[in-house]
Amino acid sequence: MWKLLNSPLTRLVHCKKKCEMLEWIMLSKYLAIFFISMVPLVELRGAIPVSQFWNLPLVPSYIICIVGNMLPVPVIYLFARRFLEWGQDKKFIGGICRFFLTKGAGARERLEAKAGNGLFVALMLFVGIPLPGTGAWTGTLAASLLGMSFKKTVAAVMCGVVMAGIIMMLASLGVFGATGAIFAK
Repeated sequence: MWKLLNSPLTRLVHCKKKCEMLEWIMLSKYLAIFFISMVPLVELRGAIPVSQFWNLPLVPSYIICIVGNMLPVPVIYLFARRFLEWGQDKKFIGGICRFFLTKGAGARERLEAKAGNGLFVALMLFVGIPLPGTGAWTGTLAASLLGMSFKKTVAAVMCGVVMAGIIMMLASLGVFGATGAIFAK
């Protein structure tokens, strides 16, 4: 009986089952960071540190986080303003919808006067600096309310997400802490 359990075929079957289990665990971790990067306010800023905590490979997890963070952008751009316009005359949500629409119109006029063509760079930097409330969701909503074109919005948000991803990846790897330790002396 012991010879049967310890045979090469039995060990191969057990090894295959362990490999399949590890592949499933790895896939579930990739799916988790994909969905974490889609969550508002957390986005890629939370998903990249989680991926490094789980010791996932650097480049695939970075790409998955960027794709997950960018996936909601077209939906937000195309439907957020429409929702606000639809809801401005509704009983319960009318006040907040009117507030966002009027603030967006006023901000558009002020920003066009000050920034002009610099609105693209401003949106990219707004999304790209990883601070609370400055991600792809907020940037896309702001761009929609400011009347930026769809192509410019997606391009600026994409550049910002890539920039935020690089910053968060470096922070997750401890580059900023190591640099500070080197130059502190």
